Parts: sequence; structure tokens; C-alpha cells
Amino acid sequence: MAVADTGEPLYDVSRSFEDNYAHGPFGEFARPCYDPHDGSDAGRRADGPTFLGEPVGVPFGIPAGPLLNSRFTTAAFRRGYDIAVYKTVRSRAWPCNPFPNVVSVHPRSDDGQLDPRGDEPDEGVLADTRFSDPISISNSFGVPSRDPDVWQPDMRDAMAAAGPGQLLLPSFQGSRVPGMDVHDYVADHVRTARLVCETGARMMEMNTSCPNEGRNRLLCHDPKLVGDIAQAVKDEIGDRPLLVKLGFLADDAMLDEIVGRTAARGLAQGFSVINTISARLVDSRGRQALPGQGRERSGVCGAAIRAAGQDMVRRLAAIRRRRGVDFVIVGVGGVTTARDYREYRRLGADAVMSATGAMWDPDLAMSVRALAD
Repeated sequence: MAVADTGEPLYDVSRSFEDNYAHGPFGEFARPCYDPHDGSDAGRRADGPTFLGEPVGVPFGIPAGPLLNSRFTTAAFRRGYDIAVYKTVRSRAWPCNPFPNVVSVHPRSDDGQLDPRGDEPDEGVLADTRFSDPISISNSFGVPSRDPDVWQPDMRDAMAAAGPGQLLLPSFQGSRVPGMDVHDYVADHVRTARLVCETGARMMEMNTSCPNEGRNRLLCHDPKLVGDIAQAVKDEIGDRPLLVKLGFLADDAMLDEIVGRTAARGLAQGFSVINTISARLVDSRGRQALPGQGRERSGVCGAAIRAAGQDMVRRLAAIRRRRGVDFVIVGVGGVTTARDYREYRRLGADAVMSATGAMWDPDLAMSVRALAD
């Protein structure tokens, strides 16, 4: 579906994060089109796939990002998404980057893809307000979070709204604050995971790939620290499945080491790949596109990162085969059509998720469901 034909996206990019949190979701996405309780998918739920040990109707969902609270996740379930990831939470309240947070991004390549191994992410990618197909956008939020006193009861409501064959997947991350040493950083992950457990969550995703911490400062670039944190978190959450969300990793040895330090040791039951690709965004005159200090770069998501996401799924699947280690792969990045869902599955993804595509196409999940029939 063309961007121009969809009307208002579920997250209104012309409004502040706070306004979206208080009043969203918007547009057609906010109107239910699917009833998971009507029994029409009973056969598929009974005989279909599982995700981290839980049955799902169709292994398609929305990743951490546009689902800000229980209203958003409930709307996702009612639009046909069987996995809804609750936006990444922290152990403390955390502010959002200043508005605007979302602009349209236009890579220079003929195929519209942003190559994380190339020069363009550093040289500058054009960004403006011309939202058009193929849709790619900035993700410059800074992983805001409500205080646990707010998000914990809301997360419980989000889980309660899931129908048969549907799953609410909480996402969390540790927070770097001034004066914090490595021990404190690990402890903050554990504390946040404990807070998620207190909601009754049966599984969770740990974000190690926040692009706002800098291109070369992602947690997932430090396999040993990822392994240490996964061990501490797993000690806290017990048998609950743990997904680890990764950014794009160009180094095969680094990716293999992360698998070896987590999944191979039973600490992670799967990986979600990828998060956004960090790039320097510029306007038509080459100036910084997003206002404010420290915002020269932003995560880019949408169609422009499809090739990178598929590449990571392919490489993870190869590692899984070679090592003989059983773990789940969630394919994320540039999924805007049902064909993209099918390709990610062909490459080895056990589940597929769409953020930017879902934001602009309210019928995407139903298209995927039709393909899965």
C-alpha cells in the first residue's frame, strides 16, 4: 500500500512523543479489524507454530518502538499482529529526545538500501519531511521510559489484552548514567528485568542495540559484556525465555562470539535482528537535519535497512546450523509487504516483525495472515 494512501500513521510523526503516548494510536490502526476471540483461527492456533515455547497464530508482530503503551499493543492485537513488543522500558523515568523525532530518509543508492558497511552512513543521508514509498525514517527518540510505577501496571494491562495465540513481549534495557561503573550497569539490567518479572511477564527481550548511544558504543559491540549481563539477567529471571536484540554486526567473529557467550550457554533463547542503522542525517544543504546537540546521527529504519536485516538473519541461521545450537531468530528491518515476511522466513527467521511498515500500512498484518493461510 502506498504511503500516500494510508492516511494518518499509527504514530503521528507531526505530534510530540508525549502527545502520541497520551492520545495514540491514530488513524485506521486504532480501529479493530480482527477479533482473536471469535474462534476463526482456532485450528491455526492449535496446530501452528510456537514462539519461545508459546503458541502463536502467525509469527508476525511489531517490534519495540511504535507500541508505546497498552493502548498501542492492544490495537496491534486487534489489527492481526500476534506478537506485540511493549516499547523498551527502563528502571527509571527517561526523557525523550526533543521534537521532531521522525523525518523521512532517502539513501542515495539505486536500490534505496543503506549499507552499514559503506561510507554513506558517515558522509550523510538526506532527510526531510517528504514521506513517500519506499518508506524509511529516522528513529531519534533516545529510548524514553515512564517510571516503573507507571509502566508496570500498564504492562499488566497489555498482557491481559492478548487473545489466544497472541503474545505480549516486554522489551527492556539498562541505563547508562554518569558515575556508573560496569558493575552498576550490569545491576541496572538485572533490576529492570526484575521489574518486568513483577508484571507476570512469561518472556522478555533485552535491548543491547540502542543507536542513540553512538555508532561504536552499542552494548552488542562488546560480546563479553553482553554475556556477563545475560548471565546476571538469566540468574534473576530463571526459566523465562530471554531474547537479545542486536544491531547490525559486520564482523562474523563478533556475531559468533555473542552466540557462544549467550545462546550456546543457555542464557539467551533467541536473537532479534536488527535494530536501526546509525547514520548522519543532513538536509538538502548538507546541514544537520535534526536540531540539537548530540543529534548529528540517528537510527534509520524502514525499507532502507531491509537488506541489512536479511543479511543478519542469514548469517545467524548459518551460525545456528554450524554450532547445532537451538535458538529463535526474529527478523526485523524493512518489512513493508507480505512478500518481505515470506523472504525473512525463507532465510531462517522463526518470527518476523515490522515497525515502519506497520506504522503506515494498517492492513499489513492481515496481508501476512492471508499469505499464511
